[in-house]
Amino acid sequence: MIKLYPLAAVILLFFFSCTKKDGMKYRVGQEWNYKTRPGEENSILKILKTEEYPASGKVIHISINGLKMKDPHHPEGIADKISHLPITEEALDQSVISIKKDTRRMPDSIEVDGYSYWKKEFDKGNAGVFSIPVSEIVNVMEKSIVSGDYTK
Repeated sequence: MIKLYPLAAVILLFFFSCTKKDGMKYRVGQEWNYKTRPGEENSILKILKTEEYPASGKVIHISINGLKMKDPHHPEGIADKISHLPITEEALDQSVISIKKDTRRMPDSIEVDGYSYWKKEFDKGNAGVFSIPVSEIVNVMEKSIVSGDYTK
């Protein structure tokens, strides 16, 4: 009976060594339920990319579908998605409620284009990372779109 203890210890060590050690809760393709604005309870947040920067820390790139943002430039007057948002892990932690799907589906071309544009501007020092909850980001973006002032 004593010989089983070392075997059990080896098996446990094997399983623990197979767990993820990068500390990242968010993975590409995951879809999350999050604390939405009123009327947007069915909108979904999707993880596009995760990165870490020395000055910004962990940055999670997301898209959101199912929004009802006022947009005078849109044919129906309402925009239903944001194809790319960079957000700190802390702000995202404050926003998400539960994981909806973990499909590991890669981002589509519009989402990738949004990231590529952001990355180019970020590297020049002209773009940043949101550090407020997602619902507040959507409010800020909607106000900027409606007012035509994209500097806020």
